[in-house]
Amino acid sequence: MLTQSKSKAKTTALAQLLLTALAALFAAPLAIMIAVSLQGEGLANYAAVLTHPMIPRFFLNSLIISACTIVLVFCITLLAAYAFSKLELPAKGVLLNLILTGLMIPSVALIVPLFVIVKSLGLFNYYFSLIGPICAFTLPFTLLLSKNFMDDLPNQLLDAARIDGCGSFKALLFILVPLCKPMSVVVVIWGFLNSWNEYFLALVFMRKESMQTITQAPQFFTDTYSSDTGKIFAALVLISIPVVVLYLCLQKYFEDGMTSGSVK
Repeated sequence: MLTQSKSKAKTTALAQLLLTALAALFAAPLAIMIAVSLQGEGLANYAAVLTHPMIPRFFLNSLIISACTIVLVFCITLLAAYAFSKLELPAKGVLLNLILTGLMIPSVALIVPLFVIVKSLGLFNYYFSLIGPICAFTLPFTLLLSKNFMDDLPNQLLDAARIDGCGSFKALLFILVPLCKPMSVVVVIWGFLNSWNEYFLALVFMRKESMQTITQAPQFFTDTYSSDTGKIFAALVLISIPVVVLYLCLQKYFEDGMTSGSVK
């Protein structure tokens, strides 16, 4: 018994040491980013970035794109996951596999076809030129996660709802949606992360300065402040704050949603 206890303590200490090393590895770039942002004028770097007249516009553009992306991804994911998980559809396995192939295609590989489509439709400097592709790249993962989550919900709930007179849409709205809170949080956070952090598509499709997003702010400040790295890194820190705050506020639900349906 004493030997087992010592072995367990050693395993716990080793695991703790390994996790601490990994946490330090991931935290190091953040610490360096914050340290560099305080070089030169210190907190005045943040004041200079926040008081720049273009910053509110960058934030507004990113907020509009993120909000529209979250709404579209959430609605499409919920309806599609419900259909693939609980409804009888012809060839739904084939359709699901076709959608999930999107998980294996890097967004950079599609940038040329997207550029041609956006150019032919005249959508440069329009929000939808970003919202559409970001939704398409986000949906395969959220659909897979949501379908697995709904697979674990008992079909008897829907059968009981139908006996009480609920149609398919009402059963989804009043029975499944309240039970899908952890999954919904993951979909919202994932949609926000993908849209808020998108840089390359914004760089290609948003040519006007007034339509640029917050991820293009460091490049904007590179042109504005030249070699003043303190202000450039202050912009990077400010960009990261909304994502960190959102994750910390919804961390519990996010972890629950990510692990739900992972064990069959």
